[in-house]
Amino acid sequence: MVVQQYRDGGGARAVRALAVAGVIAVTAGCFGGDGGSGASDGSGRRSVAADRPLDLLGQAADVLVEAGGAETRTSMETAAGGTRVTIRGQGAYDFRRQLGRLKVVLPEDAAGADGHRPITELLAPGALYMKNRGAGVPDDKWVRIDTTTLKDGNLLTGGATDPMAAAELLRGAADVTYAGKSELAGVTVHHYRGVADLGRAARAASPQSRGALSAAAKGFSKDAVPFDAYLDEDGRLRKVRHRFTFSSEGPEVSVVSTLLLYGFGLPLTVTLPDEDAIYTGEIRQG
Repeated sequence: MVVQQYRDGGGARAVRALAVAGVIAVTAGCFGGDGGSGASDGSGRRSVAADRPLDLLGQAADVLVEAGGAETRTSMETAAGGTRVTIRGQGAYDFRRQLGRLKVVLPEDAAGADGHRPITELLAPGALYMKNRGAGVPDDKWVRIDTTTLKDGNLLTGGATDPMAAAELLRGAADVTYAGKSELAGVTVHHYRGVADLGRAARAASPQSRGALSAAAKGFSKDAVPFDAYLDEDGRLRKVRHRFTFSSEGPEVSVVSTLLLYGFGLPLTVTLPDEDAIYTGEIRQG
């Protein structure tokens, strides 16, 4: 296999987002070339691999907006010291309105206790809503978090990377390698490896995503986020895996966040909670 390399030229405090919303805190407490200009693949469609990878990845979020809604599966694996836990989610996302709904399942704790109740999350530009958030929150209330105030911009806090933010991160791609063609769930995909720069991604992001990504660019100790991205023949992002690393008061923490997208064109209605449904009291950890 011929490996093609594409380069593009060109963190302040350690992230403590694992404790901000308390979702991942549950787990923390337990432990270029020119490449052509759009050749046809013989079917009348543009061949993704023939285009410039940096351009393709930079346009991935825009292609998803054109596609509309999609079903999604997420996983977030956290490793600190010798402890490794995984948080999984499933739901749907409307890329045009940047609204989504996920059900996030937290793992059993290290002592073997039963897993926590699934958390329902609603994703919106600049906001994360959570139900069944945990201790001290009434069952009929939602917790609302301003994601532009989070040091990770909700790339980690909710236990699932916001699908739009995951795609927008690719706008900061650099040092991209085309790793070849494969099949994912019966769909032909093109695999790209690279590193995304948080600051560059924030500057290039859509207005709705810019605030949260700008917060992440300031909050993470490292701007560089390695990724693997899989695009189908129409340039739609089918899978992306980001690797976040940061330091807190304890050992270095590594987080691998994976997003799968399928069922494009799915109609989705997301109704955000009214103000009287938002919990404003104290949230207990644990």
